[in-house]
Amino acid sequence: MSTERHLPSFDELPNFHDFTGCAWGVWGADDQLGTVNLLTEDVVKRAAQEEIKLGKTVCLNWPINFPDKPVFGRKIPHVESKAKGDPVVRDDEIYINTQSGSQWDGLKHFGIRDHLVFYNNTADESLPKGHFPMPDPNNLDPLVLKLGIHNWAQHGICGRGVLLDLVKYFTASGSELPYDPWSSHAITVADLQACAKQEGVEFRTGDILLLRVGFIQKYYQVKTEERDALRASRSNERLIDSAGIEQSEDMKRFLWNNHFAAVASDQPALERWPPVEGKPHMHQFLLWGMPIGEFFDLEKLSTVCAEAGRYTFFFSSWPLNVLGGIASPPNAAAYL
Repeated sequence: MSTERHLPSFDELPNFHDFTGCAWGVWGADDQLGTVNLLTEDVVKRAAQEEIKLGKTVCLNWPINFPDKPVFGRKIPHVESKAKGDPVVRDDEIYINTQSGSQWDGLKHFGIRDHLVFYNNTADESLPKGHFPMPDPNNLDPLVLKLGIHNWAQHGICGRGVLLDLVKYFTASGSELPYDPWSSHAITVADLQACAKQEGVEFRTGDILLLRVGFIQKYYQVKTEERDALRASRSNERLIDSAGIEQSEDMKRFLWNNHFAAVASDQPALERWPPVEGKPHMHQFLLWGMPIGEFFDLEKLSTVCAEAGRYTFFFSSWPLNVLGGIASPPNAAAYL
């Protein structure tokens, strides 16, 4: 039976207080996957059969070292090569915030601020915080595990990927990009639809949507002082400016009614940041079940897709299998 038969439209979803389009309960009260449920065996099989034609593979992970000075005041990555007491034996030790660079935001990263709840009406106070030793793999606290990133890690985020290369779309005629990726600029539904039309892309249920907006391209073009200033002068969530999808009912409707399994971009926040005053964070809606990806490196993919003349591909992502984790580097790749 088709998954689509069971999916209500956005306007058929109930409200949660004053939040429209609440998808809680679509996959059951105890669901741990959200829209990753759309990545069924049939969806994955079809994507693999139809999309892998050239044998080309593209890494979508920005090196874990970047950005060297993360935004939102997050921990600076520390990667250390250490000798093991023998001159030809070494180990790496890596200390990162799982959201300092390329990342998936998990279902307990960003809740509904006005009501202090996460996906499926899970109360913030019910989810433990702190360090959780796990000496016995057969005796784990279900509350520590609840909504953890390991659920996506063990399922996999794999299916048909779609790149909307907005940078290419806006500059195809030779003109400059009409916005600064490091400014608070809204990408509209009309922008996304026009880009898809130009690329010849038609969406289908379970697609993993990738948006190239331009942050990483600019990161390589500017001087070190400008890169450092992203953290030095914009170290909290209210001061950082970046382009991203608009906060609107139309955008929520577009993302839900196309039944994307996940959405990601090359920006530090998928949505326009900071949000327009009076507009709720899109994170609060999308983390009602949809994985949010940020800082995906889409530069090479842009080139490969342009050369191939198509903007769909097989996509795979295997987040870190951290029991109860909040977020993770994506370990993502495209196959054409």
